[in-house]
Amino acid sequence: MSQAGLKRTPLHAAHLAAGARMAGFAGYDMPIQYPDGVMKEHAWTRESAGLFDVSHMGQAWLTGEGWAGAFEAVVPGDFAALKPGRQKYSVLLNDAGGILDDLMAARPDDRGLFLVVNGACKDDDFRFLEARLPSGVKLERLEDRALLALQGPQAAAVLAAHVPGAADLAFMDSAALAGFGGLDLIISRSGYTGEDGYEISLPGSEAARVWDLLLADDRVKPIGLGARDSLRLEAGLPLYGHDVDATVSPV
Repeated sequence: MSQAGLKRTPLHAAHLAAGARMAGFAGYDMPIQYPDGVMKEHAWTRESAGLFDVSHMGQAWLTGEGWAGAFEAVVPGDFAALKPGRQKYSVLLNDAGGILDDLMAARPDDRGLFLVVNGACKDDDFRFLEARLPSGVKLERLEDRALLALQGPQAAAVLAAHVPGAADLAFMDSAALAGFGGLDLIISRSGYTGEDGYEISLPGSEAARVWDLLLADDRVKPIGLGARDSLRLEAGLPLYGHDVDATVSPV
């Protein structure tokens, strides 16, 4: 059952219909596990393809002349040299050099920088960025987008049937592609499970249709946040608020 006061992703009804056990996470009512349970979901992602709803994450475009310098003022990475079609993992720093959040930043095309930040931190992250942007640089929050993660050794073969060009992406490549019947997608070959896979940004209004299309493939099963946590832990990837926080330096 849903918890009162929590926000919902565009896939909330789909999770309930699939028998998910729901709980509050980052202010959203999110699927923790499905009837198969966390251990089976973990193993399925390692062996085939797991589908995650990560629409609680924050998505935004950073655009305008000087976006690279503005972003480099608050992260330790070199983003002026980031080529179109590539993505980097980095951390957002406060004035003392403490980590406010970890994030992904990509250049899927020439529009600017596409950001994905953690759901629990996104409002603070975006306010922090907006307060430090020079004239001419703009942060556009993408509140109407959903985000799916398709992870596992079969992910590339599954997605290739729906998105031409997706299988050609290398690890940490990012591209604006059309798929699932002409949808405007932003796809990166990345994820947070330690497996091969993709993160797919798409219009929220189309999320349920795409979710069902992917799950129609026998190689794909829905995976909850319980297995997402065990997968990232097994892969040695940090979780903000547990392994990383403002008391930790990027070094």
